Amino acid sequence: MKVFLVAIGSHGDVLPFIALAAELKRRGRVVTLAAPAPFAAMAARAGLAFQALGTRKDFDCFAAEPDLWRPWRGVAVAFRFFSALTEPTYRWLAANWQPGEGIVIASTLSLGARVAQDKLGLPLVTVHVMPMLVESRHAPPALPGLPLPACLPPRVRHWIGRGADKYIIGPAALPALNSFRGTLSLPPVRRLRHWWNSPQRVLLTFADWYAPPQPDWPDQAVQVGFPLADHFGDVGELSPALSAFLDAGEPPLAFTYGSAMRRGRAFFETAVRTCARLGRRGLLLAPQSGQVPSELPPQILHVPYAPFSQLLPRCTALIHHGGVGTVAQALAAGIPQLVVPVAFDHFDEAQRLVRLGFGAALSRRHFTPARAAAEIRRLLGTPEILQACSAARTRMVGENGVPAACDAIDVVAA
Repeated sequence: MKVFLVAIGSHGDVLPFIALAAELKRRGRVVTLAAPAPFAAMAARAGLAFQALGTRKDFDCFAAEPDLWRPWRGVAVAFRFFSALTEPTYRWLAANWQPGEGIVIASTLSLGARVAQDKLGLPLVTVHVMPMLVESRHAPPALPGLPLPACLPPRVRHWIGRGADKYIIGPAALPALNSFRGTLSLPPVRRLRHWWNSPQRVLLTFADWYAPPQPDWPDQAVQVGFPLADHFGDVGELSPALSAFLDAGEPPLAFTYGSAMRRGRAFFETAVRTCARLGRRGLLLAPQSGQVPSELPPQILHVPYAPFSQLLPRCTALIHHGGVGTVAQALAAGIPQLVVPVAFDHFDEAQRLVRLGFGAALSRRHFTPARAAAEIRRLLGTPEILQACSAARTRMVGENGVPAACDAIDVVAA
């Protein structure tokens, strides 16, 4: 059986698909992954056939957009990028998929795959990697940049979210999508967050104890748990320099602001000053140049990337942007998290971590050395938080959503 996987986004969106593709290939499937061009090397290391969507320059220009990292404006920037890949995705599937010969697995914003399902009738599984992508009147997700009082009833927060569909998401996404659908004689999409769910199967790759299932989730949705896929990233092992640093002293504080972030300089400058205030060692993870101060004290090390499954168990806490893949790796390591959300699902993940007792959150404006140091002291000095993190680590031992997701895919294919 042929399996076509389409993933659009950054590391947190694409790495789970590389892991799915590798497991499906191990099971004897003929697998091809389509993703933005910068992920070609990772796909090659996993032994996967790869189709580049766009160019590396396209992706770099997208990630460098200043408005991408603003809670509401980022929606328009993101959908301009996704929309540009809708037609190439559709054309690739139309040229390669044959009836009865394969199945398509697509990330939420791989809109071309969903168009191909409507036009060609191909079997499609939609994969939502974060809880924010699933609507619910009972447990609506936190919206980026719109802090709502906890006392608001869920139905009111859901109603406000529907307003975001009408006034923000729809205007950003639907004109280009419906224009392309018109060329295929397909009717227009009215509401993206309803249409993007495949009617056949939706996979939710996050744990049910992290985001409990809701009665109004789609009937075709199956929750499979977190896909821990960090070993498919830029490197698979800790570098000798990083291993030596970890061996040389107490476990450090780890800081990252995501793989695509181009405007994290202030975050990492605050990280250095926070470590000095606390008298602790620090590790700065930033793959992009110009993010980290050029002169670092000896107790601070900068590395572009490290596999979190090997690194985080040797750290004392993780301070980060709030991406769901990073959240899952810290839960598996059993360490507290301090989230400084930027955009997209970061605010929702931060809220869940705080509610479940795994960490804390600070806004970017409040992320100062004094406040960050105070929060980190509180996290590391609160037995209930440390116990909750330890329990999460125990719960995630042996838990990996990749095999469960592939089992669900096999059911659809059959």
